[in-house]
Amino acid sequence: MTKFISLFIVILSVSMPIKAQDLTQFDFPLLIGDWYWFSPDQQEGTGTDPDVKYKAINITFSSDYQFNVKLLNSDGSVEEAKGFYDLDDSTLVLNDEYGDSQHHEYQLNHNQLMLKGARFTKILPHNLSGAWFSEVIKGKDVDEQVEKLALMLRPDFLFSVRVSGKQGQQVTHRGVYFLENDHLVLIYRGGQQDSEFQLDSNTLTLTNTDFGMEAILRRQ
Repeated sequence: MTKFISLFIVILSVSMPIKAQDLTQFDFPLLIGDWYWFSPDQQEGTGTDPDVKYKAINITFSSDYQFNVKLLNSDGSVEEAKGFYDLDDSTLVLNDEYGDSQHHEYQLNHNQLMLKGARFTKILPHNLSGAWFSEVIKGKDVDEQVEKLALMLRPDFLFSVRVSGKQGQQVTHRGVYFLENDHLVLIYRGGQQDSEFQLDSNTLTLTNTDFGMEAILRRQ
């Protein structure tokens, strides 16, 4: 069973070494991604709250500490700002390209961000959600006893993954995940795993050039 559990880690460690190290060592990984706020009434604001005049706001945070903000005004025009950010457990600092800084208290979980009294929701940039089941698992470090890999990715960025062996062994992990470019990072109790992925309609391919491993999964 110990060998089987170790194999589970090998299967999930499907990443380019340098990028994987960057992502798994990032201090606030749940912030990475595309966040959206939408006006409740989608109407032009008339009050004193500066956020009310916007129909929608999109903020993108990347692992290299860059951010991009797009604001859709009530008249249909779009404002955009970008720059670098910094944060600790309670405060998010946005430094724009003109040298101005804004300090905001925030609250964060796997798919919700509270910022300036507004609730932002993280949205998947790819159609990855669903139940994925392996058709092929191959590679020099893949134990011949491994039979199946099942990966459930929910649209709210929760996941579960189960590896099954030919003798009935099973290992399951549950946690949260995030995406950046072609990387899928699973965060679960006791660790993180960074995977490089390719999505083609209902086929999800995970590869690892270091281990020469490839897993092909179909959505069901």
